[in-house]
Amino acid sequence: MLLVLAGIVLVAVNLRAVVTSLGALLDEVRDGLHLSGAVAGVVTTVPTIAFAVFGATTPWLVRRVPPARLLVAAMSVLAVGQLLRVVTDSPAAFIGFSALALAGIAVTNVLLPMMVKQSFPDRPGLVTGAYTLSMSVGAAAASAAAVPVAHAFGSWRAGLGVWALLAAVAVLPWLPSALRRGQRIERREIHPSARIRPARTRIGWSMAVFFGMQSIGGYAVMGWLAQLFRDSGFTPSTAGLLLAGVTLFALPFALLMPALAGRVRRLRPLILGLTAVCGVSYVGLAIAPHAGAVLWVTLLGIGQTVFPVSLVVIGLRARTAEGTVALSAFAQSVGYLFASLGPLLVGILYEATGGWLAPLGVLAVALAIQAGAGVLISRPGYVEDQAHVSGANGPIEAVEATPAAVLAETGPLAAPLREAA
Repeated sequence: MLLVLAGIVLVAVNLRAVVTSLGALLDEVRDGLHLSGAVAGVVTTVPTIAFAVFGATTPWLVRRVPPARLLVAAMSVLAVGQLLRVVTDSPAAFIGFSALALAGIAVTNVLLPMMVKQSFPDRPGLVTGAYTLSMSVGAAAASAAAVPVAHAFGSWRAGLGVWALLAAVAVLPWLPSALRRGQRIERREIHPSARIRPARTRIGWSMAVFFGMQSIGGYAVMGWLAQLFRDSGFTPSTAGLLLAGVTLFALPFALLMPALAGRVRRLRPLILGLTAVCGVSYVGLAIAPHAGAVLWVTLLGIGQTVFPVSLVVIGLRARTAEGTVALSAFAQSVGYLFASLGPLLVGILYEATGGWLAPLGVLAVALAIQAGAGVLISRPGYVEDQAHVSGANGPIEAVEATPAAVLAETGPLAAPLREAA
């Protein structure tokens, strides 16, 4: 179990470095590849699109490939993609190889909650906290070190490419398990041919909306916060350090909040409290980005620990490993489709207005919808109890749910989305 825990932690260190290193060097990449603001917005949107598309394939992969082998493959793809994207001068190839690297992360994002539930059923909150803490450490290290490494080697390519080595190291703890016959998901609770369909459940859509709204803020921050601080008068290196501060100041909370979520009887106060803290930081970034930078970064880091809380809730809303991976894949895939709008809209609005009030306004609306969806996922329940399960003898149970039905309960700010749905 210690080797499994070490492997999970080491893999988790890699899951945000590819994104935050790019955020810290976005200006240099834009100049080096001659990207417009809109194309730069596409570049910062690639993570969420890749996570949505490739994350959806994970349940299919898990049914055919043992988890250890799947993790080895995912980390290998991440390493190769990171290397290839820094040796090209083509914007299209850069985006394509970035998507390849992110495909490895997408599969791992979905797989880790299932592995935690299977390997550590009595400590899901604590282990989730440990691996999200590791994600934060990796994200902070990449944010802080990307610019100095690029300066030391005289190129932004080094500042991005060095993280491929970290992905290669993450393969090592999983090699012994990958080289022997692996264990697939146990399905003792349901028919072996059954499939859980979170798309037909209220829990599934509530988790997807919540995950998507918090991801809009998270990936917009990773992609654009350093640029906001540069525009407010900070040097590139200091802006990168401030971006790293979002994760550094949140480190104790990244461990505490998931453990707390796994133990408290009522999730609503925790989720709404973290959402409110994030809202205060947006207001501060809008009115005093330079004078209060450290305070806003600290609050933003604390508020964004709602992400590891969401991973714990995925496990709490499923009875089985099958249910966990199905709910994780659905919530993350659909959620990241929502989230893909965030960095893109921020890039378009930033280029159109030349400022940060409009982009921050979009993030504030997403935060309001996040609060409403957070209330819904706080209600007790299990995806297996609501899911349409297809087995050998046909449908077993069906409870219809739609995105419009969930958005209808997230408050008045969701009305335009409700009508669109």
